Amino acid sequence: MGQPIGSLKKDPFDYTKTGSKTSKVQTLSEVKRTQPGLLQPTELKPKLKADVPKTSDIPVMNLVTSKNFVVANAVETILAAPKKVSQGAKDYLQKDDYGRVPKYLKHIKQDIDAEYEYIRQLQEDEEFERNSMTQAMPEGDRLKLLDGLKAKWESVNTVYQGATHLTVLDSAGKIYRKETAEAQLAQIEKDIEKLNRKNISVARDQ
Repeated sequence: MGQPIGSLKKDPFDYTKTGSKTSKVQTLSEVKRTQPGLLQPTELKPKLKADVPKTSDIPVMNLVTSKNFVVANAVETILAAPKKVSQGAKDYLQKDDYGRVPKYLKHIKQDIDAEYEYIRQLQEDEEFERNSMTQAMPEGDRLKLLDGLKAKWESVNTVYQGATHLTVLDSAGKIYRKETAEAQLAQIEKDIEKLNRKNISVARDQ
């Protein structure tokens, strides 16, 4: 550890200084002073925009023309020669199918007709199935049901009218009887209205 025995002692002021073993870099000010040619660009960048006009540059003003541009354009259009058609231009008036219905429209029409026919067939099948499952109600049965409904309506209405003098419904039983009678009367009236129609169909007996 430490210095070898018998070695000479070094001078304490003899030590490596900062930057003593590196070359010195010139600053920008020194380069400008010693070698100004190095800072000149070798190629100038082209201008992308025009220079800003000076205050001494005055545009041309107060120029007036007597030309009527509307009339001039109309005259030029009228007197202009028609454009020449190139030799290779296709004459669509000479086509074989000119003035005829395109084939694709015929195919579309056939598809539409087929869809309508399919829908009509489905409706006929549904109507046939409905007719096979139902039958017309005999007139006698209709009148008998109608008379029975009217008689039931009279009986329910009699019970309902017997409780109309009660202005205060102070119990659950009174409220229930009133609501039940009103619901029965409304349902019977709907049934009577249905039976008053003609051509009533009912389900067939299995």
